[in-house]
Amino acid sequence: MKISEFGKTKNGEQTHLFTLENSNGMKVKVCDYGATLVSLIVPDKDGKDTDIVLGYDNVDPYQGASAFFGANVGRNANRIKGARCIIDGVEYNLESNDGDNGNNLHSGSNCTALKMWKAIYDENVNDKISFEILSKDMEQGFPGNLKVNLTYILTEDNELILNYKGTTDKTTIANFTNHSYYNLNGHDSGEVYEQKLMINGDYFTPFATNNSIPSGEIRSVKGTPMDFTEMKSIGRDIDVEDEQLKFGTGYDHNFMINGNAHELRLAAKAIGDKSGIKMELYTDTPGLQLYTANFVSDESGKNGAVYNRRHAFCLEPQYVPDNINNDKFESAILKPDEEYNMNIKLKFL
Repeated sequence: MKISEFGKTKNGEQTHLFTLENSNGMKVKVCDYGATLVSLIVPDKDGKDTDIVLGYDNVDPYQGASAFFGANVGRNANRIKGARCIIDGVEYNLESNDGDNGNNLHSGSNCTALKMWKAIYDENVNDKISFEILSKDMEQGFPGNLKVNLTYILTEDNELILNYKGTTDKTTIANFTNHSYYNLNGHDSGEVYEQKLMINGDYFTPFATNNSIPSGEIRSVKGTPMDFTEMKSIGRDIDVEDEQLKFGTGYDHNFMINGNAHELRLAAKAIGDKSGIKMELYTDTPGLQLYTANFVSDESGKNGAVYNRRHAFCLEPQYVPDNINNDKFESAILKPDEEYNMNIKLKFL
């Protein structure tokens, strides 16, 4: 395994970049800060190495970054309304960090994406690495010491697998996601409007207002811009006159994945219109967030790239946002006698 230094954190901790490889030309680069997915290199239709995720050249911009490029967000991904929740009859007040909305977003400034993880690996193994972290009791405002292990596996079938496991000593929330920004033409290739996307979800969870919190309704995508049940270009409907798109300033919505929740199943397919790169995403979560980088602006990225609005799209497996406050949705509660186990598989064809 290739290991290189990736800069020091603000606390003086040395970070490292670990490179996984397979025999087909795929390379995956991950960092022990945030267990972050920094690069995902895939051969395009002409055999050219193409890095398809947005990111930075060193650890410094990842610290405190609001975009969460490649981040492993926890212990709760997405939003909790009013930055408060009730667990086992006790109210917990969380950090309000979602602008004027007053929500808790991605668990606040103590998010696992903004922490050092312990890397566990064998230098002679090129296709697997694990990271561990302890999210301490009340560190993010949530109860319980939550121990989490994340393993990356790169297969000879051109699959990148992320497996999350966790245990807690008090009832808490466990709802992780990987927040990678994909551009299948290459991280530096600009807008993704012409890239094709299919989401295996007949329903989505609309907002009642512009606070990005699902209302509790589970609405059919049929006849709406949210209908990705057949492959279409990401930009086809993104700017049409639609209340939900206004609320999200584009796509920033949760889709209910068809099939049995907690069984690994196809959630989405995407194709780079220029690169020909085809990606399938499988997961065992109830929902999938589509976010079209609506708020990225003049972000200095890898190799001199500058990232702007809609230069990428995120596909974030998750429980429905604010599930802890809405009994219409399955709760992401984890109890001491349970094990959290979540999987994401990216397959390249």
